[in-house]
This record gives sequence, structure tokens and C-alpha cells, in this order.
Amino acid sequence: MRVNGLGLVALLLIAVTTSAGLAHLFALPNKIGLPRESYLTVQQVYRGWSLLGVAFFGALAATTWLAVLARGRRAFYPTLVAALSLAASLIVFFAFTYPANQQTANWTQLPEHWERLRLQWEYSHAAGAILDLVALISFAVSLLVERR
Repeated sequence: MRVNGLGLVALLLIAVTTSAGLAHLFALPNKIGLPRESYLTVQQVYRGWSLLGVAFFGALAATTWLAVLARGRRAFYPTLVAALSLAASLIVFFAFTYPANQQTANWTQLPEHWERLRLQWEYSHAAGAILDLVALISFAVSLLVERR
């Protein structure tokens, strides 16, 4: 029964994480061509989004633990894919998104090469959203195969 509860918590945390990533992905076409000052203004809507890190790390921890518990069962591989997708999303964040945030002081100032940083930030968020979506789908599959 505890595994079912943890599975529900993991599913909800992955859904929260994925929804944030998809918000970035769907905003990308409208933001990618904005001029300097407009882009800087629009980026301010993300203040406080760092709190989503709590949901993200919770999702990663829960799916990793559930993958360990699922060894030898049908749910193992989809749960493992979910955990690995979340881990890959985290790698993308720290390799590409976070450095852009640092170089722009969380988009409160724009250096000369801001357009390259914008591409890096936007496309890394898009990649992360896709990885989070893979995690959500994989984890949902793991719950379904476990019920069979």
C-alpha cells in the first residue's frame, strides 16, 4: 500500500514538473523573437519558479526509489525510464539553463551575447519539457502495467 501512495505522489510531482516545462515550451514561439527589452520584461514572469525544484527533486527521488522497489516486476523498465528521463532533464538544466540564468543574473541584466543565451535558455527548457513528458508518460505506463 505504501508503494501505491508513493506512486501517486510521484505521479503528481512529475505532472507539476511537466506542466511547468510545457509552459516554457508553448511560450517559446512567442518569445524567441522578442526584442531585447521586451524579452527582459517577459522573463520576469518566472520569478519564484525556482520553487518548482522541490517538486522536481521529489519526483526524481520518488521515481528512483520506486524503480528500485520494482526490480523484477513489469513496472521496472517504465519506472526506470521515468527516473532516467528526469535525471536527463536535470542534466540539461544544469548544463544549459542554469548557466544562462547565472550570466544574466536571472534575466535581470542582459550581456552583449544575450541572444545566444536566450537560444540556450529557451531550447534547453524545450528539451527538458520533452524529457519531463517522457517521464510522465513512462511513469503512467508503469502504473498501468503494475495494475494488470
